[in-house]
Amino acid sequence: MNSTLRGTICGVAAAVFYGTNPLGAMNLYHDGITAYTTLFFRFGIAAVMLAVMMLVQRRSFALTRRELLTLIPLGILMGTSSATLYISFNHMDVGIASTLLFVYPVMVAVIMAAFFREKVTAATVISILLSLAGISLLNKSGDGSSLSILGVTLVMLSSLSYAIYIVVVNKSNLRLSSVKLTFYVLLFGLIPILGVTFATGGTLQMLVTPRQWIYATQLALMPTVLSLVLMVVAVHDIGSTPTAILGAIEPITAVAIGVVCFGEAFTPRLAAGIVLILTAVLLIIGGKHLSPQRITVAITRLGRKVVKTWRWK
Repeated sequence: MNSTLRGTICGVAAAVFYGTNPLGAMNLYHDGITAYTTLFFRFGIAAVMLAVMMLVQRRSFALTRRELLTLIPLGILMGTSSATLYISFNHMDVGIASTLLFVYPVMVAVIMAAFFREKVTAATVISILLSLAGISLLNKSGDGSSLSILGVTLVMLSSLSYAIYIVVVNKSNLRLSSVKLTFYVLLFGLIPILGVTFATGGTLQMLVTPRQWIYATQLALMPTVLSLVLMVVAVHDIGSTPTAILGAIEPITAVAIGVVCFGEAFTPRLAAGIVLILTAVLLIIGGKHLSPQRITVAITRLGRKVVKTWRWK
């Protein structure tokens, strides 16, 4: 398997696994578990999983000074991104927060173009626009209510932290396995989580039922260990911007979980959003082999079909 195909598969899988975040988090919230405690067990259990994996594989835990100085900021970025997102759930609807989070591909593309002179292709621009349009359609509120300024600010900070994390992973040239890198990112990611918890006068709760431990383990395994390890592989194989745009698949997973697990309606609006996102992903996969003219023609045809069959609810 060539690196481009492997990176694309890993990028898609990372987004799908990350999309399972609400499954565990919202069930723990329902049991009265705070966002801080949820994050602590998510990162803590995931770090233990990776440590066991490294022990079984007899991998060294040793770090050089250079690696340590890179991994600490990476961990703080990841912890900050997760903490601000989870805190935003207290100020706005979870679906809206998860939707707004996915402006980070735009941030990644801007950072790469501004600071690393990465060429912005027609396929990349159109993919970003399509993914943002599709993600906006997955926002199911549509009641015209104003959003919390604090909530939006927290989500934007989460997006920016994650965008910088992806860029640093790509440009740091760390010679670490994805498992070892992710282990230390999670370990150091506990720093901002615990810092915010105690700074705000919060406390860590104990999980007391098997159900709570199951959901905490699900959070640690799927949207944390599997998602982050696969994301590191994708970034190294295909780069920061394509990996970020492939992350737009995450809201599709969230919608599927809502429909299957929580009985939410699957509307034409959601279907249209998914079509736009999948189109963006396909452009990323084959964009290098498509001319701007062919991309424009394809998007125009797609737009006509969407307009022709549109039905709003």
